Amino acid sequence: MKVIPISFDSLGVRSMCTFVETPDVSVLIDPGVALAPNRYGRAPHPIEVKLMMHYWREIVSYAKKAGIMVVTHYHYDHHNPEAPEIFKDKQVFLKDWEHKININQTKRAKYFLGKLDKLPKSIEPAEGKEIKIGKTHIKFSPIGIPHGPDEKLGCLVMTSISYDGKKFIHTSDVEGATVKSQRDFIIEESPDILIIDGPLTWLGLQAKSMCEIVKESKIKHFIVDHHFLRDPKWKEKMACVYEEAEKKGTNVQCVAEYLGKDIVMYEPFRKKLFEEHPAKQMEGEDTPWRVKE
Repeated sequence: MKVIPISFDSLGVRSMCTFVETPDVSVLIDPGVALAPNRYGRAPHPIEVKLMMHYWREIVSYAKKAGIMVVTHYHYDHHNPEAPEIFKDKQVFLKDWEHKININQTKRAKYFLGKLDKLPKSIEPAEGKEIKIGKTHIKFSPIGIPHGPDEKLGCLVMTSISYDGKKFIHTSDVEGATVKSQRDFIIEESPDILIIDGPLTWLGLQAKSMCEIVKESKIKHFIVDHHFLRDPKWKEKMACVYEEAEKKGTNVQCVAEYLGKDIVMYEPFRKKLFEEHPAKQMEGEDTPWRVKE
């Protein structure tokens, strides 16, 4: 089983897009990429926009290879409603658009479904589903997994994929898995590889729950990214995770480290980016904070 993270915050963009391939099937999770529309009073730098477009092209390329597409929730860094063609002839699993969903995501889901129309081979709510294709087993979390520490931002779906004794989990935006239902799904599945969204530290969320996950599971590769990588001091704030991981022999990395690439943190250093590379701020409705192709 191959797990290929495509675009993530440690690579310079807002995204959790991941491609998983087994001899039986190829799955693309969360085919979307975006940028923070405003950080430290500044719109995205043109360097960020160029990078975002690069990763969008990567996403489109991997979408062509995928037989199954998963959208874990309806935020624009996880799906692109303006590119429904990438879902053509795919088996599509979406976060349930009628249950456990807030008003904002309900509107986005309705718009997205309208765009998809009859392009996909099939469209199904993902929560609670289990699919077996050859030796590959795909399992989605039950309904009601909150986006972050509560349901203010709605709920999402987590994805577990296993093949030949190996298992992978993509958590989507659990923000450090501070809620029992989030932790339970991860610990009960006990994956070999976990890609987890870290906590929003600027909102006071801590890494303690991630320590518990490392302690209570047999994860070999604990890959933390997304919201957490918007904090320049993210490594300092997960000291307990590193300590517990060392005891368990767990490898803790962000996506860039897992891929052997340099960590690119443009967003938290946007002010410095403009100072070092002076450029006109890109503003207005046509600015691609999220890809509109």
